[in-house]
Amino acid sequence: MATTEFSWDNSDNQSIVLEIKGDRLKLSDDVLINNIRWFIAFRWVLIAALIFFEVLMLLASDSLAQMGISEHQKWPIVIIVVLGFANIAYTYALDHFQSSKYHSPSINLWMQIIVDLICLSVVVHYIGSTSTPISFFYVLHIALACIFFSTRESLYVTILVCVMDTLVIVIENFLITQTSLSILMSSHFSLESISRDNAVLWMFFLDILFFVVWYVVSRLSLTVRAHERHLLDAYKQINQAQVEKDQYAVLMTHQLKSPLDAIRSKINLIKGGYCGEASAGVNEALDKIDNRAQSMSSLILDLLRLERLKDTCLNTAVFKSVDIQTILQKCIDKLTPVANSKHVVLNVSIDNFVCKVIPDQLEILLENIITNAIIYSHDNASIEITSEVNQLNRSASIIITDHGIGIENKDLPNIFNEYFYSPRAAMHNKASSGIGLSIVRIAAENNKLKIKVTSEPGAGTSFTIIFNQIEFSLEKKETQLVSLAKFNLS
Repeated sequence: MATTEFSWDNSDNQSIVLEIKGDRLKLSDDVLINNIRWFIAFRWVLIAALIFFEVLMLLASDSLAQMGISEHQKWPIVIIVVLGFANIAYTYALDHFQSSKYHSPSINLWMQIIVDLICLSVVVHYIGSTSTPISFFYVLHIALACIFFSTRESLYVTILVCVMDTLVIVIENFLITQTSLSILMSSHFSLESISRDNAVLWMFFLDILFFVVWYVVSRLSLTVRAHERHLLDAYKQINQAQVEKDQYAVLMTHQLKSPLDAIRSKINLIKGGYCGEASAGVNEALDKIDNRAQSMSSLILDLLRLERLKDTCLNTAVFKSVDIQTILQKCIDKLTPVANSKHVVLNVSIDNFVCKVIPDQLEILLENIITNAIIYSHDNASIEITSEVNQLNRSASIIITDHGIGIENKDLPNIFNEYFYSPRAAMHNKASSGIGLSIVRIAAENNKLKIKVTSEPGAGTSFTIIFNQIEFSLEKKETQLVSLAKFNLS
C-alpha cells in the first residue's frame, strides 16, 4: 500500500523573486523576508559561538593563557547582549508589524546592517584594526548589500563601511593612546605597533579595496539581475501563450460541441423510428456511434470545466462559508443513479462542519472523486464516505474509500497530471479522458486544500481531502452536547 500527499499553493507558484521599481530591479519583499530570517538564524549561531568562547575562557583560562590567548575586557558579553536583543527585535518586527512606510523588509535589513557594522567595528577595535586581518570582514556586508539592495543603496553601505573603518583607525591611532593592538591575543603574539603614517596608508588602501569590491560585486549582481529579468519576462510570455492556447482550446471545444449534439440528436431520431424502420444491424451500429459520441461529449464537458477552473486561478474567486453536509448531499443526489447502475452502495457517515471555500468548485471536486470511486469499483461493491474533525486545531478531513482496482505505486505520483491515466485504469474504463483528477487538482489548488491518496492495487483507493480553519455552526455545537451529530445519506 502506498500513500502520497498532494499540496498545491498558488502563492508559491506565482511568487515574484524580483520587483521593478522605476528603473531599479531588486528582490521582492517575500524573498527579503526569507533571507532576513536566514540572517537572524546565522546571527544566533554567531552568538552561540561567542557564548562558547566566553565559557571556554572561564573553564580553561590558564590553558588558553599558555597558548597566548587572553581576555582583558568584557566586550564579547556586550556584543552577545546587543546581538541577542537585536535578533529578538528583528523577529518581533517581522511577525507582528504590518508593512508600512516606516516598516518594511528593506528597513529591517538596513537596521541589521547598521547594528552589525557597529558591533563589527567594536570587535575590530578590540582585536586590532591594523594589526590583524579582522577589518576584511567588512567586505561581507558590502557583498550582501550588492546582492539584496540596488546599486545606489549598496554604495551607501560601502560608504558607511568606509566611515566605520576610518573611525576605528583614527580613534586608535590619533585620538587616544593606543593600547595593545590585539587585546584578545597576548602581547608576544601581536605585531609591533605601526606608525601613524602606516595607519593612514592602511586606511587608504582598505577604503580603495572596499570600493573595488563594491564595484565588482555590484556589476556582477546587475548582470545576474538582468538575466533574471529576462527570465521573468520569458515566464510572463509563456503564461500569456498558455492563456491564449487555453482560450483557443475552449473555442475549438465549443465548435466541436454543436455538431456533436446535432449528431446525437439525429441518432436519437433514427433510433426512435422517426426516419423509418431501421434494421437490427443499423440499430447496433447507431448504439456504438451514440456511445462514442457520448464519451466525446463527456470529454468536451470535462475540457470546458477544466478551462473554467484554470480561468479561476487567474482571477479573484469568491470564498463563502458553506456547510459540508449540504455540498455532499448535492453530490450524492446527483451520483446515486450512476452508483445504482453499477450496483454500488454509497455508505456515508460524516460529522458536519463549515468550511470557507468556492462552493461550486468544492462540489466539482467531491463529485469527480466520488465518480472515480464508482467507475473504478467492481460491481456490487461499496464506497465509504466518512470524516475526521479535529476541534483543537480546527481542521477536518473527508475520506472517500472504494474497494476497486486500486492504483499502481509507480502511477500514484502522476494521477493529477492532465490527460494521465494508468494502463490499469484504461483497461477498466476505456472511455477515460484523463482529465477528471486534473479538475480535482485545480479545484483543490483554488480552494487551498490538500489531498492525501492511499491505494493498493486490487484492494482499492482512499482519497482524503484536508480542510484547514474550519468553523462550527451553532446547530452543530448544540448537537454535539447530545450526541456525535452523525448523519447517514445512504
